[in-house]
Amino acid sequence: MDLTRRDVLKKSAMGGAGLAAIPGLAAFLEACSSPQAGAAPSGGTQNQNVKLAMVTHGQTSDPFWSVVKKGVDQAARDTGTGVTYDAPPTLDMVAMSQLIDARVSKKPDGLIVSLPDAGALGKSITAAVSAGIPVISINSGSDVYKQLGILTYIGQTEALAGQSGGERMGAAGVRNGLVVSPGPGNSSLDLRARGFQEGLSKSGGTSTTLVVDLKNPTDTQQKISAALTRNYDGIMTLGATSATPTMKALQDGGKLGKVKMATFDLSADVLTAIDQGNMLFAIDQQQYLQGYLPVLFLTLYKLLLLMPGGGQPVLTGPALVLKDTAAKVIDLTKRGIR
Repeated sequence: MDLTRRDVLKKSAMGGAGLAAIPGLAAFLEACSSPQAGAAPSGGTQNQNVKLAMVTHGQTSDPFWSVVKKGVDQAARDTGTGVTYDAPPTLDMVAMSQLIDARVSKKPDGLIVSLPDAGALGKSITAAVSAGIPVISINSGSDVYKQLGILTYIGQTEALAGQSGGERMGAAGVRNGLVVSPGPGNSSLDLRARGFQEGLSKSGGTSTTLVVDLKNPTDTQQKISAALTRNYDGIMTLGATSATPTMKALQDGGKLGKVKMATFDLSADVLTAIDQGNMLFAIDQQQYLQGYLPVLFLTLYKLLLLMPGGGQPVLTGPALVLKDTAAKVIDLTKRGIR
């Protein structure tokens, strides 16, 4: 059974996590739910349940996107908002655009999308905007969201995150870096790789990108093992799912902990490696916020015409997880927050 906003507020007041921890939000939604706020034509309170649609390129079975979904679910409970979540079974832009079109046809109060390929998804997103549906993009597309009429972007700017990683690897002495990419077709990964190269070049380093197919783990590890014979002194993987086979290849070659390694995003394997000193750091984009904040923002936009950010990106990262913070973050991953 769905909770009303008043029920959610009572739950928070009695110790539930969420609204009580966000100054002012409880008062906003309480005011919006108050009968004194005004009556709808049907005679009920002016604010019916807000209905949002979310379509991303990542499946909730993926460790990264499961955390995003955790944030979505918590925000939905906190605000009393209804949210659908759809994603294609694989990285398929045609299927994703069809999912967006299907949700837009049902006229939600707001649309949340990831934007890995603006060329492929732009038509569907602009159709939503033209239909008067407010759109927020998350996770990817920080460089193009304004062109599509999207209200704001929530996530990290991938080029900046890549630069910060390259600079830190360079400061650790890396001069010949290998970038392991889980495949083409995602503009965010390209921005990460280019940013890493730019950051590394500030200390005189250079990098080479190796593209692997994570659907073929044996071939992936073989490619990485072959690359390691070329005397790279540092490795940056563009996602946590490519970090695991990279660490296995390093271990098999007797180089784990000797070749400096870092990654984007978190997983249990990544955090263990950092905690044990086998990985320098992970670039965490705090994706729980990428699920939580857009639901909150669009709810406030629907109810009160409020939209944080002024049209500029609302950054959730980069935040570095280092050896001295890894243990605390491990505890948070058990709760599905990091």
